[in-house]
Amino acid sequence: MTAHLPAAPASAAEAARSWPGRVHQGDMAATEDDFAEFVRVALPGLMRYGHALTGNPHDAADLVQTVLEKVGARWAKVSQNCDDPRAYVRKAMANTHVSRWRRTRRETLIAEFPDVPAQPRHDRLEDEPVWQALQTLPPRQRAVVVLRFYEGLSEAEIADTLGVSCGTVKSQNSKAMATLRKRLGPLVEGGDV
Repeated sequence: MTAHLPAAPASAAEAARSWPGRVHQGDMAATEDDFAEFVRVALPGLMRYGHALTGNPHDAADLVQTVLEKVGARWAKVSQNCDDPRAYVRKAMANTHVSRWRRTRRETLIAEFPDVPAQPRHDRLEDEPVWQALQTLPPRQRAVVVLRFYEGLSEAEIADTLGVSCGTVKSQNSKAMATLRKRLGPLVEGGDV
C-alpha cells in the first residue's frame, strides 16, 4: 500500500496553516511522526531561506540538514516550548550560517597545491544582478532582507527569529536597502529595490 502525500505548500503562510503542531505527548512514535510532518510542510520554505542565506542550493541543503538534525533530536521539547517552531528553526539556521561564515572566513593554509583544480559548477542565479548584490551584504543584513522580502515576515517576526530588537531589524534593513539601491541604481528607476 502506498501513501500519497499532499503537495508541499507554496508559501510560508500556507505552511503555517497546514502544520498544526499536533503532538505534545511523551509517545516517541507520535513525536517522530509530528517531526516528520513538520519537516514535510516546512522544508520548501526552509530550503528557500537557506538558499538565500548561503547563496547556493548545495550549501543551503547542508545548512537545513544540519539544523534539522539538531532540532529533530530535541523535537519534543522544541514543539512544547515554542509557539512557532518554524521561527525557531529559521533562527537556528541564521545562527548556524553566521557561525560557519565566521569559521570559514579565516585563511586556510595548505602545504601543496592540488594536482587538478576543482571545476566549480555554474549557479544559474550567479549572473543575476540582484543576487550578486544580495551576496555582498553582511550576513545579518542578508538574513533580514531574505526574511522580509523572500519569506514575507513582519519586522516583529524577523526580530523574534534573529533574536534582535525591532530597531535592529529596521536599521539592518535600511542599511541593506541603501546598499542594494546603490549597487542596483542603474537597474532601478526611482522605486524600491
